This record gives sequence, C-alpha cells and structure tokens, in this order.
Amino acid sequence: MIALALKDNEIMNLSGKDLLTLADYSSGEIYGLLELAEQLKKESYSPLLIGKSLGMIFEKPSTRTRVSFEVAMTQLGGHALYLNPADLQLGRGETISDTAKVLSRYVDAIMIRTFEQEKVEQLAEGADVPVINGLTNDYHPCQVLADLLTIKEKFGTIAGKTLAYIGDCNNMTHSLMIGAAKVGMNVTIVSPQGCEPSQKIFGDAKQTAAGTGAAITLTNDPVEAVETADVIYTDVWTSMGDEETSERIEKLEPFQVNAKLWAHAKKSPIFMHCLPAHRGQEVSAEIIDGPNSVVFDQAENRLHAQKALLTALIG
Repeated sequence: MIALALKDNEIMNLSGKDLLTLADYSSGEIYGLLELAEQLKKESYSPLLIGKSLGMIFEKPSTRTRVSFEVAMTQLGGHALYLNPADLQLGRGETISDTAKVLSRYVDAIMIRTFEQEKVEQLAEGADVPVINGLTNDYHPCQVLADLLTIKEKFGTIAGKTLAYIGDCNNMTHSLMIGAAKVGMNVTIVSPQGCEPSQKIFGDAKQTAAGTGAAITLTNDPVEAVETADVIYTDVWTSMGDEETSERIEKLEPFQVNAKLWAHAKKSPIFMHCLPAHRGQEVSAEIIDGPNSVVFDQAENRLHAQKALLTALIG
C-alpha cells in the first residue's frame, strides 16, 4: 500500500535529493512527506530500506535527532551508524569534501548535526549521496517536518492556521517561517528588539508566503499575537553554544509563555516546543505540562517524519 502511494506522490521527485533547508522543497513535496509519514506511523515496521545505511555525523549533543534517526532506519529495515567527529579523520584535519567522497562509497545517505550551515552545504557538494541537515545554527528542517505533521494531526489541516512563535529567534524560527510559508500557514514572530530573525530569511519567507496565501509577520506584542493563534510555539532563550547573560534573560522575561499570556488566547490553541525545555524561563510548567501541550507528540513525530524523509530520499 505504501509503495503504491509513493508512485502517485510528488515525493517521488525527492529521490537522491539533499535536505539542506525546506526552502529547496516545493509545497507538494512537503505535503507528500507528511502524507507518507502518516502512513508509516500506522506500522512500526515497514521494510522499505532493507540493505540501506545512514551515516550520522554529530558535532552537537542530541537526544531526539540521534534516537529518531537510528530507530527510523531500524524500523525501515536499514542501519544507522553514529559518527563522532573525534573518531573520524574529519577531527584530525581531513577536509569535508574528502570525508563526503569517502562516506559516499559506504553509505546511502549522510545526516549531519553541526554548527555552520556552510559545513552542511560543503558536505552536500562533495557527496554523491543525499545529505540531510539534522540541525545547524541557522536551520532545523527535520524538526519542522515533525511540527507540521503534528499540526496536521491536531487540526486536520495546516493551510490557513496561525502559529505564534514567541521568544528568542533562532534556527527553529527560521525553519518554521520557511516551512509554514510553503504550506500556506500564517506565522507571527514575537520577539524583543535585538532577538529578531535573520532579515534575509524573514524576507524570503514572506516572498514564499505571498505565493501560498500565507502571512509572515513580525511584532513585539505577545498579547496581540496569541489572540488569533491556533498554535503557540516557543524555544529555549539560550541556544546551544550561546552565552546566557542576565541582560539577555531580563530582555526576554516579558515573552515567557505562561498562564497570564495564555489567558489572552481566544482559540484554545495547542502549545508546541521542540525540546529540550527550560521550565521557568521560556515557558512555565503549567503550560508545557498542561492539557494544551503537544510537545511529546512533536517528539514522537520526529521518528515518523524522518522515516518518510529517508524513504523518499533513498528508498
């Protein structure tokens, strides 16, 4: 049944393609991945990648990315290899290009979780197999695929819904804007001055949204944003590798998602967070642990979204 669905699905175009950012994928391809993820979620084991191998390079610590990709390959009948840069020649000065060429002779795809987006792009340029961005300082596309899947499950549709992202802008903000714009979902970014998203990525997302009927907006007023939100989303105030300062925390405190802010919501929205979360900073415990929170559904859907992505790229 799944194989037949693949033949009629626009994701057939993704075979052999990289995932560096969702900006490179069409609306139809993203919706196709979500449809496939929904099908794969119904079966814990779907032997679509028997004999296939995924190389996973981690330069940042990980819980959800590592476990979901490893389990995804196992449930698809394939195999995943954890590659620590300290154990690779990459950690001893071998070029990214040489590493990419060597790994391409061994594995069917490479996933990398690193700091600079440029490193992912260099790896993709040198590789002969698909390269997947597992996270960089600029983008987190795999998480957003899981987020869109979760929103689709909760509301039955994505287009026309409104997501309010509140707090510090980071790789999640960027990928949410891009992914939402592609599928016709409105996004309001709410952040204090000095914590806004990249102007270029914001502009590109607005341009994409114009073609799908969505709206990408920026404001400093969290109350106004939550009033029309179907989804309220936040993330940590200090991303991995960033310095946490009292000045920064003080600037972000009025942007905490808590019961006081939630009281202004008019649509009984769902609460989303990509995790890990810092209760008492970006979100209060009563919200993230409350009845509107879907954060663990999001975490589970990393597995199903990645199974769909892997099947589309190397199946």
